[in-house]
Amino acid sequence: MGENALFRLASHPVVVRIARTAEYLDSARGEVQVSRWLSREGFPVTRVVDDLEQPMVVDGHPVTFWHLIEEGAARKATYGELGAVLRELHSLSLPDTLNLPPYPVLDRTDRRINAALDIPEDDRAFLRKRARELRDRVAGLRFESEKGPVHGDAHVQNLMVDRNDQVILIDLERFSFDHPEWDLMVTATEHHSLGWQTKEQYGAFVGAYGRDLRTWSGFSTLRAVQEFNMTTWLMQNVSESAETAAEYTRRISSLRNEDAPRDWSPG
Repeated sequence: MGENALFRLASHPVVVRIARTAEYLDSARGEVQVSRWLSREGFPVTRVVDDLEQPMVVDGHPVTFWHLIEEGAARKATYGELGAVLRELHSLSLPDTLNLPPYPVLDRTDRRINAALDIPEDDRAFLRKRARELRDRVAGLRFESEKGPVHGDAHVQNLMVDRNDQVILIDLERFSFDHPEWDLMVTATEHHSLGWQTKEQYGAFVGAYGRDLRTWSGFSTLRAVQEFNMTTWLMQNVSESAETAAEYTRRISSLRNEDAPRDWSPG
């Protein structure tokens, strides 16, 4: 479980997203609004079910309903396609009726740190200190791009390829009005720090988008933010399995040394 539990209904081609707590209600409202806007624009995006009042709140959980995307069996989306989708997204102009928040730089970090049950207190203190440091570093950044629509979690796993071979953007809960660099940060960090893409894959991403974020002076700060978010996201599930606990231990250890190799596993 990430931020939501997902269920496919047995009797309808519908996916239900159930958020962790009522804290997520504004995000759920934003997802619905963004999906409807992008659908009107003809942008290939996951579509909310329109004939329901959404989001609903059930037992304190925001709940939304989405049309099932039936994937084709042939392939997954490529990094070149991710770059192209982001380039198109960032070129759009937001309607006046859609008020989006800024990118949530360390979104829910404090809640995650406070709620984590099975981490050492030394880790908790370190993460709180690192969060303060990162907020200060971000405040000093000078971005090169104008603000616009930002997906907020722009990795290749948030693209699906349907049976008609159309690439579709999903997972809109962090959608924001901010600098495009926040979207480029994800794949640039995965390649630069973690080696999760080949040179050819990352080259295809950069070629399709038209920019390599690693050449920007602020990249080291955004890289640190992304690594921090990836670690605190995983920390939520540290008690679920020995594998998750071991992965968290690897991540928190390397966060303490920015120059240490990141031998991280995806997931």
